[in-house]
Amino acid sequence: MSSFKIFDIAGSGMAAQSVRLNTVASNLANADSVSGSAETAYRARHPVFEAVRAQMAGGPNGAAGTAVRVSDIVEDGRAPEMRYDPGNPLANAEGYVFAPNVNVVEEMVDMISASRAYQNNVEVMNTSKELLLATLRLGQ
Repeated sequence: MSSFKIFDIAGSGMAAQSVRLNTVASNLANADSVSGSAETAYRARHPVFEAVRAQMAGGPNGAAGTAVRVSDIVEDGRAPEMRYDPGNPLANAEGYVFAPNVNVVEEMVDMISASRAYQNNVEVMNTSKELLLATLRLGQ
């Protein structure tokens, strides 16, 4: 396996965590929105990651590399929260509005987790770069 493949792997992890951070930001931005019906209420979204194994071109014995990618972004299946707010212009005939199924605490934990995973991939890239530079300096 090529020494430079580590940059592709860590880069794919960074891209996946970036999508995860964007979905968390979208969920948090819509956490306080309300709707007049359960069908139109915002539903929390979550990315689905999958490992990808690809044959490396020209690699010895058909060596394979791995990466991660976002295969889908799925909506949370929990029902939206019904709130009694008869004064709201979006309220239905019974006086209820529908709030998104976003749990702010869960989203904040997910944001911290994604941020740390992104930072870990940056550290992998920096460490690999330093090791490759140290290898080059061996001949001096």
